[in-house]
Amino acid sequence: TASRGQTTQEIYDKVVDLTEYAKRQPWWNRLFGKNSGPLAEKYSVATQIAIGGVSGWCAGYLFQKVGKVAATAVGGGLLLLQVANNSGYIQVDWKRVEKDVNKAKKQLKKGTDQAGPELNTFVEKSKEFVKKNIVVTSGFIGGFLLGLAS
Repeated sequence: TASRGQTTQEIYDKVVDLTEYAKRQPWWNRLFGKNSGPLAEKYSVATQIAIGGVSGWCAGYLFQKVGKVAATAVGGGLLLLQVANNSGYIQVDWKRVEKDVNKAKKQLKKGTDQAGPELNTFVEKSKEFVKKNIVVTSGFIGGFLLGLAS
């Protein structure tokens, strides 16, 4: 399909030339890194956006459904616990609950202090992946938000 006398190949060549021109600019390297990544070399931009969007939508949809089930289970459990406590079926030792929660907080804080270097490495690897696959990542984020909304 040609538009205004240009063939599809001519249009594609101009887009590729524009992409190569943008990659040579200093702002491109600061934003995306020197290499746009393996996906950018194998697939067209439309394909990358579609891959990211579909996988993001699936992840967002599942996250929404699992989140609703988890929130319902936790909220319902706490509600039933409170009703049973107020009705006299059970008696909760709230001081002991508070003590156990504080103990768990201390253990969690201790665990996060030890996980610092591993977490920093993960964050750096994640940043590098996003820079190398920016088109797929942006498609994934958009799809994820649509999945949450559906």
